Amino acid sequence: MEQYVFEFIGTLVLVLLGDGVCAATSLNHSKAKGAGWVVIALGWGLAVMMGVLIAGPVSGAHLNPAVTLGLAVAGKFAWSSVLGYIVAQMLGGFFGAVLVWIFYKDHYKATKDQPDTMLGTFCTMPAIRNLWRNFICEVIATCLLVFVILALATEGNAFSMGDVALGTGALGSWPVTCLIMAIGMSLGGTTGYALNPARDLSPRCAHAVLPIAGKRDSGWWYSWVPVAGPMVGAVLAAGLFLLVF
Repeated sequence: MEQYVFEFIGTLVLVLLGDGVCAATSLNHSKAKGAGWVVIALGWGLAVMMGVLIAGPVSGAHLNPAVTLGLAVAGKFAWSSVLGYIVAQMLGGFFGAVLVWIFYKDHYKATKDQPDTMLGTFCTMPAIRNLWRNFICEVIATCLLVFVILALATEGNAFSMGDVALGTGALGSWPVTCLIMAIGMSLGGTTGYALNPARDLSPRCAHAVLPIAGKRDSGWWYSWVPVAGPMVGAVLAAGLFLLVF
């Protein structure tokens, strides 16, 4: 249960800071409005780092159902804990998004004539609507994410000398932070790089139920893409990892 609690808290912080940077850079009258894509990519990378620093020592800080699934398929995580981790992550994502809305409530009111902008602070939508292409983009990006996470734990990236951990993998959250930033800057332009159902579906549900003035529909026609794409990408990454390593 302690592991589930920390997955909940870590994912909540991830979404609070990640959706928070989207709100800060896009909502009217925010001091950070217009800061741009680089700030968003940096913000999401650091959001992941903060979540990992909180949950890492207790739960391993998956913070992402796709990562949990990928680790289980690769034999790095117990299948018996998969469902509990995913439930905790999805709940954390929902409440993280609610906190963003509470924090920026006045700015949502000031942006009520821009429903697409408000939705974009909760979840992803494609730049060009092409569902199968959007799906493939999420598969590729998440496959890269999970494959590199698995690779970080391999010999040469993570090893020990006596009682001291050495190597890139020993730096803990920092390599994953850099990975999230790199994916955002390089592969985020098509779909907004969800990579994580708890980062997308849970905040989308929050958008649907919160009393946000002027909001549009929650984009349910697209909602399967940032769920199915990351999960498929994670399974492919695990298979590729087992094949290569």
